[in-house]
Amino acid sequence: MTDSGQETFIAHLIELRDRLLRAVAAVLVVFVCLMPWAGQIYDLLALPMMQSLPQGTRMIATGVVTPFFVPVKVTLMVAFVCALPVVLYQTWAFIAPGLYAHEKRLAIPLVLATTVLFLLGMAFCYFFVFKMVFGFINEFAPKSITPAPDIEQYLSFVMTLFLAFGLTFEVPVAVVLLAKFGIVNQAKLKEARPYVIVGAFVIAAVVTPPDVISQFMLAVPMCLLYELGIICARFVARPTPEEAVEPGSEVTRS
Repeated sequence: MTDSGQETFIAHLIELRDRLLRAVAAVLVVFVCLMPWAGQIYDLLALPMMQSLPQGTRMIATGVVTPFFVPVKVTLMVAFVCALPVVLYQTWAFIAPGLYAHEKRLAIPLVLATTVLFLLGMAFCYFFVFKMVFGFINEFAPKSITPAPDIEQYLSFVMTLFLAFGLTFEVPVAVVLLAKFGIVNQAKLKEARPYVIVGAFVIAAVVTPPDVISQFMLAVPMCLLYELGIICARFVARPTPEEAVEPGSEVTRS
């Protein structure tokens, strides 16, 4: 590596470090500002479960420091979501100089769509899925027991579902990217529809609790979002060689 190349590499590393520090600083600033309300933030996260429990029942903490660390983890997660625009901007500012003009035009809508869809997936999970899943579980539970969920296990459970539904809502982005880069066309996407439906229910059975309601509430949106991706792919897909050469456009050799 030449001296100029080494200097350029070091400059990129320094810029990457600065961008990471700014992103982390943004998350920490929001986190510190939210810490006085860590307990209320956790209560808000636990609200779907508390509404489904019998009157007067509360969640429990089996660890000594669990009542402190679990709300802190939830607050840190909320701080990251609140600071996400700054994190994405720092990421964009680092990679933008190395992109071509057409790649920059694609990157901005892609980042925005990815962020919005992931947050929509989390919101769908919180407002609709949790209510139905927790209600079903507590209705199914024997009347001889008193449910008392552990807050650490509850956090692990909801984080798993948040991640599952957030990634599920990214299906249209994945389909559009596959079409944009010519990996698949609309015909292949439509042909794969039966396999996608089966795969959606298999994935839902693996990542969701063992109840039919939550599995359907993950698999059905995944299938619908795949259809949305097919519709969007129509506007960005590369034409196939057969489509690119229109009938009558070939030049006859003399």
